[in-house]
Amino acid sequence: MAAAKGACLNHVSRESPDVKRLAKFYMEIFGFEQVESPKFDFEVIWLKLGSSFYLHLIERDPNSKLPEGPWSSASAVADPKNLPRGHHVCIYVPNFDSFVQSLKEKGIEVHERSQPDGKTKQAFFFDPDGNGLEVSSQIPVL
Repeated sequence: MAAAKGACLNHVSRESPDVKRLAKFYMEIFGFEQVESPKFDFEVIWLKLGSSFYLHLIERDPNSKLPEGPWSSASAVADPKNLPRGHHVCIYVPNFDSFVQSLKEKGIEVHERSQPDGKTKQAFFFDPDGNGLEVSSQIPVL
């Protein structure tokens, strides 16, 4: 028996020096909606996609000793070709081809590939803070 029976994903968080800019990106690109969030002594924006996927954007602590995400948006390794085996969050999009085209039209560098089954298309890219993202043409089958 699993130790956390009934567990499910609650949210994904991203730290950013500019949470408003990052929120705008996720709302424009994916259609996230801003939802009410608690008041902290630092800036936070909570976003929701669909009925159950939440993204918490949290102002980066200027005194933090932690590195800035897996990649910095200005890093030389911030090439979407590195993402299939790197840290990323994947979101299914039903209109895969037109969605990927819209990313390219916005000037977002995209790395496209297909899974070995040849049925599932994938596109990898970065948000403005260098966080890895993937979009997929297939809903996961359990």
